[in-house]
Amino acid sequence: MRFATRMLLVQIATQLVVVAVCTAVFAWLGVQQLKAEADSSALNIARSVAEAPEVRERVAQYSADPGTPDAAGLRGGELQQYAADVTARTQGLFVVITDDHGIRLAHPDPDRLGEVVSTSFADALAGREVVTWETGTLGESARAKVPVYPPGGGAPVGEVSVGFERASVFDDLPALIGGIAVAVALAVAIGAVVALLMRRRLERLTLGVQPEELVSLVQTQTAVLESADEGVLALDDAGVVRVCTPSAERLLGITDAVGHRLDELGLPTAVVGALSGSGSSSGLPLGDRVVFLDVRPVRRGTRTLGRVATLRDRTDVIALSGRLDSVRAMGDALRVQRHENANRLHAAVGLLDAGRTDEARAFLADLVDRGSVDWAVPGIELVGDPMLQSFLGAKALSARERGVALRVADDTFSTASIDDVEDVVAVLGNLIDNAVTAAASAPEPRGVEVSVLDDADAVVLTVADTGPGIADVEAIFAPRERGDDPDAVHGLGIGLPLSREFARRRGGEVWVVDAGGGDHGAVVAARLPGVRGGTSEREGTSE
Repeated sequence: MRFATRMLLVQIATQLVVVAVCTAVFAWLGVQQLKAEADSSALNIARSVAEAPEVRERVAQYSADPGTPDAAGLRGGELQQYAADVTARTQGLFVVITDDHGIRLAHPDPDRLGEVVSTSFADALAGREVVTWETGTLGESARAKVPVYPPGGGAPVGEVSVGFERASVFDDLPALIGGIAVAVALAVAIGAVVALLMRRRLERLTLGVQPEELVSLVQTQTAVLESADEGVLALDDAGVVRVCTPSAERLLGITDAVGHRLDELGLPTAVVGALSGSGSSSGLPLGDRVVFLDVRPVRRGTRTLGRVATLRDRTDVIALSGRLDSVRAMGDALRVQRHENANRLHAAVGLLDAGRTDEARAFLADLVDRGSVDWAVPGIELVGDPMLQSFLGAKALSARERGVALRVADDTFSTASIDDVEDVVAVLGNLIDNAVTAAASAPEPRGVEVSVLDDADAVVLTVADTGPGIADVEAIFAPRERGDDPDAVHGLGIGLPLSREFARRRGGEVWVVDAGGGDHGAVVAARLPGVRGGTSEREGTSE
């Protein structure tokens, strides 16, 4: 049985029990009230009869007569007629008048006149009024006994007994019970309707899920959400946070978010917009992390309940992707180098096979002087690290395809080898790619100039272009939206934010030296500590 059904039955049963108890109490009170009314009526009538002058006078006369009253005389006597009139007017069971010996002077049954009453009359002769339920010759009745005093006063000379039969006392009881029954029915009906409405309201609030299922849902939700690396943030229709896992709070940099509106959490505008919309498939920079936001509506049937946002930390994945791009570029450069070197060795072998030894010796000497590959990058000989040379050569070939000439600045001074070349080429590659894109959109001459400087264990990189300049310096370090391929891994518009994050992990920085504009382009610089001389100050490598 469903919990809501059990609650409905329990509520109705409780109402029935309460109403039954109340009905019994009210019925008992009603009976007591009817009995009290009958007792009061009997007492008042008995007092009126006992105070009547003719009754007092006649009873005193019979009591003063030492003999027994004549029954035949009593049947037509004044007291019998008076008692009969009172009985008829009050619709009572009887009005009985006796003398001080308990002899009936007036009685509804004339055959009982002159006889001693069947109930005690001692209390009345003692001057006490008595109201009781007794059984006499006329059956059980509510009766009142009142003493009769002589006209001149003195001790009681008789009694007046007035009674009402049980049936007449409870004539109004059926109407009373009927009223109570109607009230009971209305109370039960109202209670049942309220219980049904409460059941319906409960099921609407719980979406039809029973409390037993709610316990299971809470246990499952806690187990799933607390064990997941991804952060989960749930919003209702009003934009109030209902669920926010510790991972989500850590990624968003907030605390105690549950119960607050989204716009009250102090989040950046871009993050609020992404959480209020469809998320951000290209990632958002949150502190030193790059977080993907996937926002989906939550529905149950046709009812929309709110939105759930899944936050995925993809910083390390994107960083690895950037490093792989750099390694791919270096691999391409090495393949070009191998191909060029093989071609030149074939030429030298051909000269030797032809017996042109002097020419072969001169060719090899020139090869030693110029290197195995002629990258055609002006100033590349100023870069001492061979891997960085190959990388710049490969980037120059890629830039040349877009009509942009890449050169190394004359002030470059880099003689030592680089130990952590992956981070260097990842940052430098992003800076060069952005500079080439900017230069390719500008009129000729299109060029990019790279400067590499040694600074103790650090490397300082500077990239200048001939593009139109940077209109918004802060905007270039924010990811751009790309809707053409949501599943793409590369080209997500987070190169510069990621480059800055690489540098900051090492204690360095990426910044704009000159935003450019007008007759010259922009200049962007980066400083990467701990990449030379066998030292490494990388922070957060465990991440």
